[in-house]
Amino acid sequence: MFSRPRIPGAKPPRFQGFLRGIRRLWSSLKNTEVFVGSFALLIVLGTIGLKVLPGIYKEAPLGWTDAAFTATSAVCVTGLIVVDTATYFTFQGQLFLLLLIQLGGIGMMSLATLVIMALGGRPSLRSEAAATVINPGLSEITPRKLVLAVIRFTFAFESIGALLLYILWVPKMGWREAIWPAIFHSVSAFCNAGFSTYSDSLVQFSESPATLLVISCLIISGGLGFVVMEELIRYFQKPKHKRRTLSLHTKLVLWSTMLLIFVGASLFLLFEWNEGLNKLSVTDRIVNALFLSITPRTAGFNTVDYASMTTSTNFLTILLMTVGGAPGSTAGGFKVTSLAILVLLASSRLRARQSVTFAERSIPDETVQRAVGLLVVGGGIIVFGIFLLAGIGDLFGQHELFLVEAFEVVSAFNTVGLSMGATSHLSVQACWVVIFLMFIGRVGPLSLAAVLQVRFAQRGTFRYAHEDVIVG
Repeated sequence: MFSRPRIPGAKPPRFQGFLRGIRRLWSSLKNTEVFVGSFALLIVLGTIGLKVLPGIYKEAPLGWTDAAFTATSAVCVTGLIVVDTATYFTFQGQLFLLLLIQLGGIGMMSLATLVIMALGGRPSLRSEAAATVINPGLSEITPRKLVLAVIRFTFAFESIGALLLYILWVPKMGWREAIWPAIFHSVSAFCNAGFSTYSDSLVQFSESPATLLVISCLIISGGLGFVVMEELIRYFQKPKHKRRTLSLHTKLVLWSTMLLIFVGASLFLLFEWNEGLNKLSVTDRIVNALFLSITPRTAGFNTVDYASMTTSTNFLTILLMTVGGAPGSTAGGFKVTSLAILVLLASSRLRARQSVTFAERSIPDETVQRAVGLLVVGGGIIVFGIFLLAGIGDLFGQHELFLVEAFEVVSAFNTVGLSMGATSHLSVQACWVVIFLMFIGRVGPLSLAAVLQVRFAQRGTFRYAHEDVIVG
């Protein structure tokens, strides 16, 4: 028998079978598996890149553990480092790290934004629960256009930030030398990564209010997320004679963010006025206090040495790191909306009100329960991480203060990147604990929130009989 003649350009049967197998595998994966797997794959590729790419180190190449730690910190936009980015990596190495930061930041924002827009503002299994009401105008955008809009939004802010930093730094560094640091810090700030090309992070700019304000604006913009920023832009673009409205989600994010920034800054001024900030002018003290309040949620830059700060300052920083930024942003943490919902829940119960309300709107009970669930699970992981880090230190005779261990764990889990100086001294075992915390802190709460969303949405009419429990 004669075989069927092969059509030029047609794929061979084996290749077609391979493609069908890939499609079946893809369709069989759960959405949470795709979400987590995308970040895991990027971390693996980043780790291999840090091991095999030539010309990225000024010194000896990183070992596998340190390479995995650095790749995870970059992809999860954390900022914790085991080696000095400024002195250990060449320009090519810093460029590779920036690529991982950018992919991690855009990937997180794109996925989260797609999820927020899915199902009329309800999240799917690919990301976190974020808003109950989203601007209806955004729902008209297709997923493809939405991702492109997120990318354009990201590069627009990063370009403006890089230009402003370049203008500020040219007089000090020169027109050529200021280019790369301006680009690197703009991307790192917007992605809330906290990586720096300077060994002291931003300590040398503690008396440069303009630089700190530009970095702060980039951190806040990335921490608010695409949905909030897009809604604000549309709000101000509307003619004055037309009704301007913001969604409950955006209102809650903006109010919570402003409150946290100004309350945090006031407390930092109180704690450090005659301590860590006492050598600065009044203006520089105020700007640095604002920066100290902004960067823990969750950028990771520092203008002071946290190891020399008061215990009150470090504890307040831990609290701010735990809160984080807004859902659907590059920031990590428990999220400002979750904290706001819990505060509103407590307020409603104290006033004997059945429902949780804000801005003349009631927040669904399912959303409140998800916020409580995230707090309980996230708090449990942090406690478990502190026990692990303390246990490993005790096992190998590396005793650290409890505050230092708690600071490191909270910073890793909430993808902040601040440290009291312990990161570079971690043992191999402790490094892997921190790697796990960074990864689970980046993808875990998001997946958990999505799972809780589906569980509440799919629950049936069946329930067990009620029986009360005494509380309080």
